[in-house]
Amino acid sequence: MSDLLTYAYAVVRAVEGLQEAAAPLRGVADAPVGLVTEAGDDQLGLVVSHVQAQDFREDALKQHLEDLEWLEAVARAHHGVIEALAERTTVLPLRLATVYLDDQRARVVLEAGRTVFAERLARLSGQVEWGVKIYAEPSEVPAAPAVPAADLPPGRAYLRNRRQQQSVRDTVYQAAQQAAERVETAGRKHASDRVRHRVQQGFVAEAAGSAARAGENVVNDAYLVPLNRCDDFLADVTHAADGLDGVRVEATGPWAPYSFATPPGESGGTAEGALP
Repeated sequence: MSDLLTYAYAVVRAVEGLQEAAAPLRGVADAPVGLVTEAGDDQLGLVVSHVQAQDFREDALKQHLEDLEWLEAVARAHHGVIEALAERTTVLPLRLATVYLDDQRARVVLEAGRTVFAERLARLSGQVEWGVKIYAEPSEVPAAPAVPAADLPPGRAYLRNRRQQQSVRDTVYQAAQQAAERVETAGRKHASDRVRHRVQQGFVAEAAGSAARAGENVVNDAYLVPLNRCDDFLADVTHAADGLDGVRVEATGPWAPYSFATPPGESGGTAEGALP
């Protein structure tokens, strides 16, 4: 059995100069990147490198996936290769740690899935992914003047302050819903599709944003936007929280279309998130 496995990053539409663009790239474990193409047909390619089998066989991989430092290094290398090639051609990203026994097995998979891969690449051509997150931040709303202790008994003062705090929270979450509706309107106007991801919570939410003002993530969506509509989409999205206290909207991208690489139902998004 070989000591190496073929690690696959993405399926790409082959274009002139792509081999040369891939040559200087370094992938997972700092391995050189190359292309596996179909026999007798160079229209599609599978972006690959070679990794140590001892790190990516099933049992070893399960252990590695619990090692956050190892996982981050692999994820950064994986996405770095995809983003670099996305600047040259349409890219269909594959899941992290997709491996095959060797290049020949990878070629068989490419040839067997040719029709599906070609259809998905055609759908994604000329489009990029933008992530849109909405945060509710009740603590950012100015507090109402406190009731002087001398004016009310301690119990009633406490209950009144609690009601005021709850009122602020309710108002902020209503405002966040309004911002979400504005973002969705922008998506319907400019984007061709949307995927709704699970909102981020706990450590993930803190790591994704500023720890000082992470707030509560209430919307975590991805939009597929044609390149010629990106400026208009961003203009609408970045103003979605205008006039709404305690609400923050963050747009990130453009990215290769990770969230749209598989049809609804096969990805991490939800089918009802698709735009009509």
